[in-house]
This record gives sequence, structure tokens and C-alpha cells, in this order.
Amino acid sequence: MEPQASSTLEPAKEKETYDVAILGSGVAGSILGAILARQGVRTLLLDAGSHPRFAIGESTIPFTLVSMRTLAERYDVPEIAHLASFTDTTRAIGPRFGVKRHFGFLLHHPGAPQNPREVNEFNTPPQLLHEAAHLFRQDTDSYLFQVAVRYGCSIRQNFFVTDIDFDGSGVTLSGRNGEYRARYLVDASGFRSPVADKFGLREDPCRFKHHSRSVWNHVVDLTPTDRIFDHVPAEQRPPVPWYEGTVHHMFERGWAWVIGFDNNKWSKNPLCSIGMTVDPRRYPKPENLSPEEDFARLAAPYPDIVRQFEGMKPVREWTSTGRLQYSSKQTAGDRWFLLSHAAGFIDPLFSRGLSNTTEALNLLAWRLLRAVKDDDFSGERMAPVDRLQQGLFDYNDTLVNSAFISWCDYDLWSAVFRIWAWGANAGVYRMQTALTEFRKDGRDSHFTDLEEVPYPGLYWPDHEGFAELYHAMVRQCEAVEAGAVSAEDAADFLYDRLQSADFVPKHFGFAEREVRFLNPRPKTLLKMARWAATEADPVVRRLVLGNGREAVKARLRGKRLL
Repeated sequence: MEPQASSTLEPAKEKETYDVAILGSGVAGSILGAILARQGVRTLLLDAGSHPRFAIGESTIPFTLVSMRTLAERYDVPEIAHLASFTDTTRAIGPRFGVKRHFGFLLHHPGAPQNPREVNEFNTPPQLLHEAAHLFRQDTDSYLFQVAVRYGCSIRQNFFVTDIDFDGSGVTLSGRNGEYRARYLVDASGFRSPVADKFGLREDPCRFKHHSRSVWNHVVDLTPTDRIFDHVPAEQRPPVPWYEGTVHHMFERGWAWVIGFDNNKWSKNPLCSIGMTVDPRRYPKPENLSPEEDFARLAAPYPDIVRQFEGMKPVREWTSTGRLQYSSKQTAGDRWFLLSHAAGFIDPLFSRGLSNTTEALNLLAWRLLRAVKDDDFSGERMAPVDRLQQGLFDYNDTLVNSAFISWCDYDLWSAVFRIWAWGANAGVYRMQTALTEFRKDGRDSHFTDLEEVPYPGLYWPDHEGFAELYHAMVRQCEAVEAGAVSAEDAADFLYDRLQSADFVPKHFGFAEREVRFLNPRPKTLLKMARWAATEADPVVRRLVLGNGREAVKARLRGKRLL
């Protein structure tokens, strides 16, 4: 499915006015381009670079998977769903991907070995979900780009936009070697967004509470995480090996990631993605150190983090950033839209980048299809997508900021971890319920009905009890940071709330303080189902039992629900 040379436009001959032009052919731009072209929209996909190319954002979460399946089925682009499981990704693209069977978190303290009692692991339920993949982005992004071409996107790579001119009927995109015309423009280009520059959309200062900078690379010869802890007694080890998922090494105001592409017997990819993200107010970016030296300096106080990265060999130049966070005062206007990372960014913690992208696409795509049909490209039409994106950024900001604060105390972090884990799961159940019903009758209203919510951008955006719990978590963490509450008291408060809430499942580990590993096995799920049937909030009862029934049906057919 390689793009043909004729798909690259000759600027001197280009006369067509496209319905939609998209800047940026990464995941966001290519998925949107494929959807629009598949539905008969004349679509132009422009990029300042070309594929294949290096990118990070390699870890997925269950919401990403169900959102990708929704996009694939809702808009009849089945190739999108190939990225929603390790098996399908490997089959469709090649044996270049890591397997992701869990989220693993290990808290570290200066000068001390890692305490095996200060760890958490959240395993994605094998009864419900296919195993997710660590996405090797140069391959997945190139694949999606080729899908967009296959469905009819016109493409122009290595086209650097020098000017954008909007008028009453459309937009003209000019570059050093050409000019193009479209009725509507979606900017999915990332931080250096031409539309954000054109209209001065960046907020200065950035409104987000969270501060972090990062340094990262791809490496070979990394010691698998489990070998570092082979001295830990078997009963204290996680049920799934650390290296078979996304590993987070946490310390006060910072964390390091380990995302293996070589963590399964099928992979032919020897690489591992590694990086460090820290608060620059605590760890300023040094002027006299290389990025590699900076990385080593940040790891040095933590013996087991040092052991994780000892002996690794980088395969690229290191990337080092200033503050990662940026925000935009609006993401939609007349005849333009800022999508995903063109609009803002928080932090790679909790792997929200691809999830936020696919969630926004589910709201944007159907509106854009109707806009093309109606010839109505007003900013007001896309205002609900703007509200969603701004909410996604703001809620992710408070979540990540709370996590960074909580790493001063394991119990406080453990409470934040559980509130995150259950909220994310509830959001998946909610979306999966709509997808299940859509598969039965093909009615798009199952998805559009999900958009009318009081808390757009929150994982579980229409449950008052969870929203109040989430906001209580944020307040408690900020009170700890301000010195108004001790971390121990904040943790006790949040665990009391988790235990008493009838919308937080019991027996699974979401509310049980002593459970370090959220590892859903049949007996655990059965206990949770009994709780849901007899004690749960009615909304939770429907989500848990409804999806449970569908999962059983899927298993009887030899499949998984997702």
C-alpha cells in the first residue's frame, strides 16, 4: 500500500480547491485525512517533512483502543483498528512493536534501593481487551499516512507553509514551492502550528499548573526491568513482568519511562524508548551539560534507576526540551481548527496524547463531514470540539500535577493512582457501551449522545460523584503542596472517600488500600460483578454488568470485547 509518485502534487499544475486541507500527516492528520477521503471529501494532506520519521508518544491506554475501533467502524476505515491491538498491529505492519500488558509504577527515594512495597501495576483485563502495543511510531505513522493516500487524499510532503490567507470563501496556503486552496483548514502540525502563529493563539504565560521538561532517546542493550529486581521475593513481584508493559520510575517531582519494543518473542525491533521528565523548577535545565549527561545526572540519586539504564547505547541524537506545556486560548475559528498537539500539550505521563487525539477526532470528523455538505465552516459549529479539547488539556493538567505532588508519599500516590485507574476504566466502559449498541443498529446517535456532558474532558465526564471525587483529589494534593495538609492525612481522606463511594467498584483493587497490583482475574471480576449487582450506583451497575455480559458473549464466540 505504498503511495504512488503521482500522489505528490506538482504545485505549478495544482488548480483544484479542496474541501479540507490538513497540515501535518502524523497520527491525527492521517487518520482524519483517511476518514474524510473515505467519505468522499476532497482532502489535501500537507506536511513540512516526510515519512518515515522519528516520533514519541508510543504508549496507548484502553480508551485509545476503544476510540480507534470506534473511528474505524463509525467511518468505515478498518485500518485504523489495526492499531488497537498488538496482534493486529504486528500482522498489518510487521513485527516491530512491543507488547503492553500493563501500566507499571515504581516509586524511588534518593540513595535507597527501590522498596518493592511501593509499587503499583494495573493490568489491562485480558478477558475484555486484546493486548495493546507499544507503537513504533515511525512505522505506525507511515502506515496511517499510506492509508490516507489509499483512500484518496492528495498529498504534498516537504511543503513548508510560509503564509496562510483566510478570506470569506476559504484559505490559501503558500509555500516556497507552491500554493494551495481549500474551503477549510485543520492544523494538526504540532507545537509550531502555523495557524496558532497566524492568529496569536498561544497563551503567554501558559495557563497550565503543571511544569515539566524532558530528555529522551531510543536505545539498544537496555537491561529489562525485571532483571534489576530479580532479588525481590516472588510473592512481592508483580503478576505480569515489569518489562511487558509501560514502566514508570517515579521520584519527587519527576519520572522516567521505559517502553520496550523488544519485549516479546515476535518482535524484530531491538529498540527501547526511554526518557526522563522532571519539574524544571526543581531540576533546572543545565547549560553546561549535554542531554545525555543531564539524563545521567537526573538518574544518579536513585540506585535502581541507574541500574535500569546502565550499559544502554543510544541510537539517535538525544532530544532535550524546555518546558513542555503550552496552551491555546481557542482551538476553533471560522474555517480553521487546531487539532491535538497543535492546540496544546501537558506531559507524557498517563499516555494521554493519542487518547486525546482520537477522542477529539470522534467529535470533529462528523461535524466536518456535515460542514462540507452544508458549506458552513463557522467556528461556532466546531465550538463543542473546542470545549472538549480545552477540557482534555485542563483535566490532564490537574491529574499530572496531582501525581507529581503525590510522589512525596507512597500512600498519597497510591490513592491518586486508583482514582485515575477507575476513572479511566469507567470512561472505557462508557465508550464501549456506545460502540456495542452501534454495532447492533448502526445509529450514530449512540456516539453523539455521549457528547452532552457536564465535565467535557474528564475521563468519566457525566458522573457527578466521580467528578466530585476527582476535584477532591486535586484539592487535597494542592493542599499538600501548599503545606496546609500532610500527605498522610490527604491519603487517609481520599481512601475514606474511595471506600465509601458506591460508584467505585469493590474487590477489584480500586478502593482497597493494601492491593498494589490491580490484576483482574475471573474470581476478582465475579466478586466485582456481585458487588455491582447488589450495592453499586445504578450507572456503575449498568456499565459493569452490561459490558460484562457482552464480554462473556464475545468470549463464547472466541473473541474479546475490544
